[in-house]
Amino acid sequence: MLIRVGFELVYQFPQDTPLILTVDVHHSRGEDIVSNEFLATDPAVPITGYLDGFGNWCSRLVAPSGMFRITNGAVVRNSGLADPVVPEAWQQTVETLPEETLVFLLGSRYCETDLLSDFAWSRFGDTPLGWARVQAICDYVHSHIAFDYQRASPTKTAWQAQQEGAGVCRDYAHLAVALCRCLNMPARYCTGYLGYMGTPVPHGLGDFAAWFEVFLSGAWHVFDPRNNEPRMGRVLIARGRDAADVAIATTFGPYLLDSFRVWAVEADKLAE
Repeated sequence: MLIRVGFELVYQFPQDTPLILTVDVHHSRGEDIVSNEFLATDPAVPITGYLDGFGNWCSRLVAPSGMFRITNGAVVRNSGLADPVVPEAWQQTVETLPEETLVFLLGSRYCETDLLSDFAWSRFGDTPLGWARVQAICDYVHSHIAFDYQRASPTKTAWQAQQEGAGVCRDYAHLAVALCRCLNMPARYCTGYLGYMGTPVPHGLGDFAAWFEVFLSGAWHVFDPRNNEPRMGRVLIARGRDAADVAIATTFGPYLLDSFRVWAVEADKLAE
């Protein structure tokens, strides 16, 4: 299966404004990229890149005042298989975890483990260790949070999502990540493209989405409390502690977002 992914963002800037963009397909999918349209802007400006502390590719630029258009896209080869399910995956003790996973046990900007620890242990402390415990967390988050674009907020945390019981995919992921960390399971936040391949038609063109990964049995495994079922066609962009680490665009000044389009579809169906 070939998946065409991409986006178009159109901003209005009142002044020259520095930006950091985290929008390229993650390097772990590099061998799957069939063609790459690369990051482009209108008007064109110099762009430099770097790898952040989590291994994500980031781009730096300065947007001029006025209208500014940003586009990117790629065609990515995908197996056509849904997310793997590994019910036998087991939870490692903290002392045996690799050092690079330990940062994903700690609280972070949007994942307040200190506020959620008592609830996590009282609700999930008796569930079986490993995959079953993570799935119990996903089942809870999926049923507890009502999906509602009108309740989205760039400042909403896991604790607030737990209290409000409403939000969008990043809120599902933040709450599940925080609960896993409370229970001594390394969990990291993921952002990327997710289309509707394998789901009933009619459906849309796909979107940016948030999910998370948990370190079990010596490897990272994908979980998605928003959909709470294995999905095909994920295309990872970035991983981090939470959404603060992997924002699509970080702007250092005021702006107005005029339009926002995203697509993640089978390569032969975008024009249909």
